[in-house]
Order: sequence, then C-alpha cells, then structure tokens
Amino acid sequence: MKRNLIIRTLTGIVFLAVMIGGITYSPLTMGLLFVVVTTLAVHEFCAIVNERPDVDVNPMICSVAGAYLFLAFFGYLSGWVPTAAVFIPYLISIVYLLISELYLQRESPLNNWAYTMLSQMYVALPFSLLPVLGFMADPAHPMEQPSYRFIVPLAVFIFLWTSDTGAYCFGSLFGKHRLFERISPKKSWEGSIGGAMVSLLAACVVAHFDSSLSFPQWLGFALVVVVFGTWGDLVESLLKRQLGIKDSGNILPGHGGMLDRFDSSLLAIPAVTVYLYTLTLA
Repeated sequence: MKRNLIIRTLTGIVFLAVMIGGITYSPLTMGLLFVVVTTLAVHEFCAIVNERPDVDVNPMICSVAGAYLFLAFFGYLSGWVPTAAVFIPYLISIVYLLISELYLQRESPLNNWAYTMLSQMYVALPFSLLPVLGFMADPAHPMEQPSYRFIVPLAVFIFLWTSDTGAYCFGSLFGKHRLFERISPKKSWEGSIGGAMVSLLAACVVAHFDSSLSFPQWLGFALVVVVFGTWGDLVESLLKRQLGIKDSGNILPGHGGMLDRFDSSLLAIPAVTVYLYTLTLA
C-alpha cells in the first residue's frame, strides 16, 4: 500500500509538471504535448473497445487520424498553415475508414463504424479544440492573427484538478448522498458541490492575475468546467462499465490510462469552447 502511494504520488507530480510546463512554455511545446496525448488516448480507446468480440477497429489508422486532426487545428489556428485545405487529408482518412468496411468482410461493420467514429468525436476532437482555446482571437482586434495565450487552456485543467481535489476531500468528509449511484457509486453531491466551491476559489485567483476575462466570466468558465467535467467523468465510467474494465490502461503508474486522466476534459473542453464563443457573440 505504501509503495503504491509513493508511485501514485511521483506519477502525479511528474504528470502535473509535464502538463503545466508543456502548456505554458510555448505554443510548440503545447502542440507537441497534446499531439502525443491525443495519439495515446485514441490508441488506448481503440484497444479497450477491441476487447469486445464484436468490435474490430484499426488502432493505428484511428490514432494517426486523431493526431493529424489535432495538428491540422494547431497549424491552421496558429497561422503556421494558412489554408483550411490542411483538413482535407483528415477527411480522406475518415472516408477511407468508412469505405474499408465494405471490403474487409467483418462480422459487425456497424459496430466498427460506430467505435471508429467515436474514437474521433469522443477523444480526438476535444483535444483538437485546445488550439482553438489557446489561439482564440482578441474581440478587440478580430482581424489580427491571434497570439498564443496559455492561460485559457491551462485554466481548463486547473479548474478540473481543483474540482477533483475538492470533491475528494469534501466527499470523504461529508459525502452521504450519491450523485449517480448507478454509474459511479463513490461520487456524492456533497463532494461535487465542494469541488465546485474549490474551483470557484481557483477562478478568483486566476481572475486576479489575468484580465482577459472579467471576474464573472472567469467564474462562469469554472462552473462550465466543473459541470461538464463531472459529466465527462461519468461518461467514461459508463464506458468502462459497459466494457467490464476497471481502468482504461496502465500507462500512468498508479493512475490508470490516458482516458482515466483526461476523461473530464473530453467534455469540458468542447463546453468551454462553446461558452467562450458565446461570450464573444454577446
């Protein structure tokens, strides 16, 4: 037990250092970090769904397609690739994955199609929206090429981490009422509310040091992350229950797989993207 705790703690420290350093150091390190994360997460997703006897998706092509989608978003939004034609190879790969089932003569092509597209929509697309957050245009200068602002993508993870920490502490101390017992018996309303409060405090700190959003907007940002992050956690829990597994992988010692670490962000990132673009239209 003590050895597992040490391994879990060391893994957590390294994970946080890599995440914070990769996001904050430069746009290039952010891109390199998340193209790796996207590739590993998509491959992991394909590996676990392929455990089902009626599923046979191609992990290599799905992983390469997911990585390319991230790179296409990153290159186009950063201005390094000036044309939207950069997305054409990704579209070709999706068409190939659909057409290939016509010739492979597998038993359950519909399942293969469904899980293949889910690997892109559920895993690859959310990560690919991180460059959208990092290179979001300044409303005051909408025609200028936006520069990279690490605070927005970093804030997503800060609010998720603080929410998880607060939920664990408040849930352990006060948790009595189950949040979603059918899917995740350990989660409680008390823990979720406590986690939201801690994230709101974190939002106050971020708002103090960054004025790109107003104080109420940062609070709204944190609430969106908490609510959709909780749903993201529950979605992955439902996926693992359906597949009959405890962890999505073991790439992170003591913490499970990539999907276990990023499950909350897979819904929080798209939700925050919609939230921020709604603010620009208001």
